[in-house]
Amino acid sequence: MPSIDLDSDLLDYIVAQGYQPGDQLPTIKELQSAEHLGISSSKVREQLEVARALGLVEVRSRTGMRLKAYSFTPAVRLSLFLALASNLDDFEHFGVLRNHVEAAFWNEACAKLLPEDLEAMQACVDAALHKLNSDRVRIPHEEHRTFHLTVFKRLGNPFVMGLLEAYWDAYEAVAMNQYAEYSYLQQVWDYHSRILDAIRADDIDQARALFIEHTKLLTFPAHLHTDGWTPQAAESSKA
Repeated sequence: MPSIDLDSDLLDYIVAQGYQPGDQLPTIKELQSAEHLGISSSKVREQLEVARALGLVEVRSRTGMRLKAYSFTPAVRLSLFLALASNLDDFEHFGVLRNHVEAAFWNEACAKLLPEDLEAMQACVDAALHKLNSDRVRIPHEEHRTFHLTVFKRLGNPFVMGLLEAYWDAYEAVAMNQYAEYSYLQQVWDYHSRILDAIRADDIDQARALFIEHTKLLTFPAHLHTDGWTPQAAESSKA
């Protein structure tokens, strides 16, 4: 395996020692020693905070530090949210990337789906239609997210899933899940139902074509083009 400089004593150490997800890491005091990193506690804490922000390490008061399973999502989410805090138009740009990624991996991902995945997607469709057609209409955001992510869950590509999960996190953070025309939602879930029917019929090309068509339905509400949005403000508005 080639040696890659991670520009972090802590991350270099974790890789060199062969730690696996779930393994407990030395304490901060232990990491300071020459036996481990031989750096100051402030540097250990600084590098640990970066590792936490990237979703690589978890720290708990009673169990200490453990290495987490690798996920691309935290790094993408952090960078994306920074971009959105500066310019909300970047959500549209990232959405274009997401559409191309899903279209590019669509056939490969659908070929790996299991019967239980199709049932989970059907449950999303049923739950969404119930929310939309009940007396008290609710936006089926969680079903929307789950439906799409389920298509790609068997792909085994953490970078594809990282991009897609970050997209749905941003979708919620900018409150796209709160600003949707009823007619749009009805159209979207009609497409989802037809997409699922095509997958069940093993007509993956038709399912992909329907997916591409339905991405063109999305419009961006006016609040995405106003100043002053932050991820924290979006979270507060939902409280």
